[in-house]
Amino acid sequence: MDLTPSPDEPGAVDEPRVDGRDARWTSHRVKRRRTLVEAAIKAIRRHGATVGMEEIASEAATSKTVIYRHLGDRLGLYFAVCEAVDAQILGDFDAAIARGAQESGVSDPLRGDPFAVIRAVIDSYLSLVERDPELYRFVIRRPLVDLPGEADPVTGLTDAIATRLAGLFTAGLAERGAPTDGARYWAHGLVGFVREAADRWLATPDRPPRQDVVEHLARFAAVGLTGVLDQTPTPNRGERS
Repeated sequence: MDLTPSPDEPGAVDEPRVDGRDARWTSHRVKRRRTLVEAAIKAIRRHGATVGMEEIASEAATSKTVIYRHLGDRLGLYFAVCEAVDAQILGDFDAAIARGAQESGVSDPLRGDPFAVIRAVIDSYLSLVERDPELYRFVIRRPLVDLPGEADPVTGLTDAIATRLAGLFTAGLAERGAPTDGARYWAHGLVGFVREAADRWLATPDRPPRQDVVEHLARFAAVGLTGVLDQTPTPNRGERS
């Protein structure tokens, strides 16, 4: 006897069907969206942070209508570009943490020299600013859109970076038996400090070399870490003894 409920009976569950055409269309839309975002980034690099939709459409060899169809509107385009930049920044950030740990001779960044980690993180952020200044300006200044603070993707990125730093600070404090309550606030403070310094550095016409600025910021941050972690900052390997 077949006890499977019919589609009209209570308890019947419709089996989801995967349409091959739907799957192909979804894949096409994902690829098309990625292509449009890449074109937008190229247009930003070519025309600067104040790039218009016409320049972006021209770079993508399509119309503004097609861009809006795949990305929604100007806000959707901005969010899509921010998403791509965020992924790059967070990837660089995680690599910087690992690099800082490697410089301090450990495999686990949570047990490494916090000053080497901080220096590597700051260098990672300023490297992006130096490598892609117009893209950085586009994300930070939001030239295409006006949106409320709670919807600002830059705030989300700041939170993501601060959360990673807070984890490092918390682990370092806990290992020393120190209170960890302030870790999240120090992390957010450090992110804001580096971002503001990076903005000022980018706006300076005769700005000094990136590595000089990294060392200035790392030294300043090390003063706070010294007091919190009760450690002596390790000198930069490039310094003379």
